[in-house]
Amino acid sequence: MRVERVFRLLGLVLGLIAGVYYASFILTETHIQGYTLRAIVLLLTALAGALFGFFGLPYVTTKPFFWLENKLNVTPLPDLVAATVGLLVGLLLAALVGLFLAKLPWYLGFVISLIVALVFAYWGVTLGLNRRHEMMALVLGPARAGGLIEGRTQDSGVLLDTSVIIDGRIMDIAQTGFLRERMLVPHFVLAELQYIADSSDALRRNRGRRGLEVLNTLQKEPLVNIEFIDDDVPELNEVDMKLIKLAKKRGLAIMTNDYNLNRVAQLEGVRILNLNNLANALKPVVIPGEEMNVQVIKEGKEQNQGVAYLDDGTMIVVENGRRYINQTIGVVVNSQADFPPPLAGEGQGGGDISVVAMPVADTCKEVADGLVIRTVPRDSLVIAVGPWSFSREALARALATVAGRESQVDSLVALCEISGVRVRVIRRP
Repeated sequence: MRVERVFRLLGLVLGLIAGVYYASFILTETHIQGYTLRAIVLLLTALAGALFGFFGLPYVTTKPFFWLENKLNVTPLPDLVAATVGLLVGLLLAALVGLFLAKLPWYLGFVISLIVALVFAYWGVTLGLNRRHEMMALVLGPARAGGLIEGRTQDSGVLLDTSVIIDGRIMDIAQTGFLRERMLVPHFVLAELQYIADSSDALRRNRGRRGLEVLNTLQKEPLVNIEFIDDDVPELNEVDMKLIKLAKKRGLAIMTNDYNLNRVAQLEGVRILNLNNLANALKPVVIPGEEMNVQVIKEGKEQNQGVAYLDDGTMIVVENGRRYINQTIGVVVNSQADFPPPLAGEGQGGGDISVVAMPVADTCKEVADGLVIRTVPRDSLVIAVGPWSFSREALARALATVAGRESQVDSLVALCEISGVRVRVIRRP
């Protein structure tokens, strides 16, 4: 940067001059004898001053200036006004307190006045930011203040969740230029990614490292506006709840693939951007009667069925396609099923609560005392993702059944299991 280069050269000159003056001071006070030794002291001191000025001056001039300029550019105007008003009020109160400290000895009065000024300034800025809505309402009126704050938050950016970073599709979308919103990554999300990347489990470790690589790539993309923010919610420990609280506080949206975070955030009134919903919306429309060529990959769940996939990952069930496995054949579309099915029908047909489940891909073993007893058949096992729908009556009945034992239950599905409420499994491929 041109300005920083100028300041570095200026620091080099000033540091060199300061080093020479300091060397003359050392030589005068120590009475060093010998031309060679005096020249070495002068040379080393001047060199140290020049290096310190060249590398150190930007850290007290240009870097703080550009950091402050960047903060001012990204901070919304209502926040700037509220912080400035709070700062002025805090300094005014500190000055009034300083009048009572004038009779103290000057050194004691100065130190106490400085501490009071710093404390009151901090309190003023904090109070101004926390009460900016009320301040704007007093000056502009509730309607205009609400409109100004709402307009400010709509374009302020979107928070990235850990799941959407690890997923990686956000990188492809951002590179196309369609995503113009500022993407914000809180440091507690970055810390969770680092924790996953350091996991002893190989799968989790690879997922965490992939997430870090995605962020590194996004930082280098010219079309991507990504920023790492220091905002935190220290009173909460769970990352998902931190994200929701931060999104509500700053009026931000959350981009996630996490089903549970999606549902909880919607209940909290936080806007959600779900990449899975975007992918479903971009799937090509297939019309019954349309012909296409597909490669049958594997057999289906029903007798003689085959399974194929389109280029976008859409699964196709081929009737009587089992005998064509590993072959490319022509098929005609008979019907189309949307997944997941509507909520209205999820809880019907044999269950008071519906749980979304996926098949188990890994080999499962039953273990006792550190020894493998047997291999558990995977056909009877599923991975429960979370409750999809439930009736209020069923939930109330389950809670009444296990009253006083809620601490033994770690999920809604487990609650229904031990209380005898029927749980219907909705399988996903």
